Amino acid sequence: MKKIFTLCLLFCMANVSAQETGQHHTGFWYQYFGNNRVTEKMSVLTEAQLRYFEQSKNFQELVLRTGVNYSFANNASITLGYAYLSTDDTFEEFPDEDKIREHRIFEQLTLRQKIWEVYLEHRYRLEQRFIDFEDQKDTQHRARYRVQLTLPLTNTFFVNLSEEVMLNLQDDIFNQNRLYAGLGVRVTDNLNVEAGFLKTHFYGANYDRILLGVTYNPDLRGVFKKK
Repeated sequence: MKKIFTLCLLFCMANVSAQETGQHHTGFWYQYFGNNRVTEKMSVLTEAQLRYFEQSKNFQELVLRTGVNYSFANNASITLGYAYLSTDDTFEEFPDEDKIREHRIFEQLTLRQKIWEVYLEHRYRLEQRFIDFEDQKDTQHRARYRVQLTLPLTNTFFVNLSEEVMLNLQDDIFNQNRLYAGLGVRVTDNLNVEAGFLKTHFYGANYDRILLGVTYNPDLRGVFKKK
């Protein structure tokens, strides 16, 4: 009887520990994206994200990203950029929290096309990741491909659907897969607000995230011409 009680206790403790992870909570990502046009062919990328394991608490990750876009054709552009990430991999119920800092350089090719009323975007990205795990440093390389479909419902509302796969260019090739669906509102010609649901799959883990984002794409060509 004592052995049975001990086994039940261990099972309950393991079950509680398994539940207290970010995987078992719906997290929230708050996002800002900007594409600031400075010349006819060039623009500056600005991006900021705050990611939480839960709604506005249990901090998971800060993402800051910038870069320079060059449009070499009507529906094609290349980007050279830099990103900084500060990550907490653990859920707050665990006392030993691992803080990870990452500096990232990336190169990107974006191709766009329109089929009837549907807009398709193909994004190919290579990343060089310089990661600081506090007790050690590592350099990793990753390739990403995202296909995004945008369907206008009216002049104001639109639907975004996307699928992105990320592959490591070293051991353990599969990194993650992201499946997203969202509803957006066109506030002005260069300002959109969007809310959606993201399903992220890692090897052996799945995360559900609610995304709330703002996209603002100002045209700064007039400002630079005056200067």
